[in-house]
Amino acid sequence: MPAPDPRPLVGEPVSLDLLNTRWVHDGAAQDLLTDPEGLAVWLAANGLDADARFRADAPTLERTLTARDALAAAVDRPGDTAAAAALNEVLAHGRIRAVLTAEGPAEEAEFADPSWGPGWLAARDYLNLLRTAPDRIRACAHEACVLHFFDTSRNGTRRWCSMAVCGNRAKASRHYARTKES
Repeated sequence: MPAPDPRPLVGEPVSLDLLNTRWVHDGAAQDLLTDPEGLAVWLAANGLDADARFRADAPTLERTLTARDALAAAVDRPGDTAAAAALNEVLAHGRIRAVLTAEGPAEEAEFADPSWGPGWLAARDYLNLLRTAPDRIRACAHEACVLHFFDTSRNGTRRWCSMAVCGNRAKASRHYARTKES
């Protein structure tokens, strides 16, 4: 059983959740994916540990980190051809195959090398987010935060990864600035 997930923001779509394996805590950069044990935590958090094809081992970690870097470039530099090429390179390691199951038509992801699977699924998820609502893929507005989220708020105006953490920090900063001026 993997260790508890230490990240401050979980539950985002798998592409953004992969980006959120890097965060800042008390001014220090943190990274969940420094070893296969951290990868096991991330796989479990996204239900990918149930797929026997995906193992928390060194090759899967290396390829998942490659996918994370490609996703970060694509999210942070939309329209950049080098970022798109890096993401396309990750996507080249898998494909979707149409199948007929007892429940009806379905699609299955296939990989020549299963160690690309988790990263490929995250890259594919990012494409789905772009198809759905590209304007709702956001970075937290707090200057010290590096987390990303998919804005599911009704009016699409969410600014913080977490209102309880980053939103509260921003409010406290504004309050402090106002009281200092008085």
